[in-house]
Amino acid sequence: MKPENQPIRILLVDDEEGIRRVLGITLADQGYIVSTASNGSEALQLFQQVHPPIVITDIKMPGKDGISLLREIKREDPDTEVIMITGHGELDLAVKSLKFEATDYITKPVHADALEIALKRARERIVMRLQLRAYTERLEHLVEEKSKQLIEAERLAAIGQTVAGLSHAIKNIAGGLTGGAFVLEKWMEQTDNAYLLQGWKMLSSNVEKIVKLSMDLLNYAKTGEIHYEHCDPNQPAREVFDLMAPKAEALGIVLEMDLTGDDAPAYLDPDGIHRALLNLVTNALDACDARKMTAEKKVTIRSRSPSGWAVEYQVEDNGPGMTKEIREKLFQFFFSTKGSKGNGIGLMMTKNIIDKHKGQIEVHSAPGKGSIFIVRLPKQDRQNGKP
Repeated sequence: MKPENQPIRILLVDDEEGIRRVLGITLADQGYIVSTASNGSEALQLFQQVHPPIVITDIKMPGKDGISLLREIKREDPDTEVIMITGHGELDLAVKSLKFEATDYITKPVHADALEIALKRARERIVMRLQLRAYTERLEHLVEEKSKQLIEAERLAAIGQTVAGLSHAIKNIAGGLTGGAFVLEKWMEQTDNAYLLQGWKMLSSNVEKIVKLSMDLLNYAKTGEIHYEHCDPNQPAREVFDLMAPKAEALGIVLEMDLTGDDAPAYLDPDGIHRALLNLVTNALDACDARKMTAEKKVTIRSRSPSGWAVEYQVEDNGPGMTKEIREKLFQFFFSTKGSKGNGIGLMMTKNIIDKHKGQIEVHSAPGKGSIFIVRLPKQDRQNGKP
């Protein structure tokens, strides 16, 4: 159906040519697009072709009468508005047509005022139906979005509880393994057995992985709540730089820091942002370390103060880069590009922290071109942490 401000097509059905001609001219003068039919069968075929939102039909016609046409039109499209034309003494047929959901009826001879009132009522019904449909669709969309948010919140809460339980169990196991490994290491130092030493290195490597996994799981479980502070937004970046500089040097990677000179404080969770940046820098170092290249390997930590945002952080590397398919999966739970060396929790945790800040995180990367992760945090209300 067409909106109210566009021309509306009307199908006019009457077996008398004179009535069709006169009413057709009247309707055309009022701005309607008029199609005409001389009987019910012809009208039904035309209706199926042009689908007019309004039909005006005589009740008594040879062959398929107006009542039969009304019922078939309503079966085809229940939203079609059908106005019946009746002769004197045909009130019982007019009432019958209303039972079959005709919009209105007018009597012969057709007066312009009566026709206009009936058409106005039909147009109002059309507009009301469109508005109701639009409102219903908006309401359904809102309910769907709220349901998705609720399901996601419940899913994350369940994940958080599961992760916390698993991490504590793994941490306890790792503690026992670490203690036992320490005893074995001391004994091997005394016996100088190369075969045992090789086995020890394998054990030690896996213990380290378990410890890292448990800490990542614990950190992920901690990201459910944000603790805002009024602080220097550069401080988390400086701390991450200082923490990772020795590792970068050991890997032969140049770690640079380029922080904004704007010392305006920001309202954020410094511990959460520290964990997020630490994950990004760790991944950047790992990416550079994995790439075989003769050129200088470099990772840069930046901070900026873009208009409309409290702070923007950037972590850029000249590592191997990523394909579009990998970029689309980066923040999925347990997805990792590091094979057995990664567990995929770090980036998921980073995104969770940024989402809790109502911020944005995006990545630009291509194979052979390196990667840059950009984090933007909005200016927050100091009272409730809202943008």
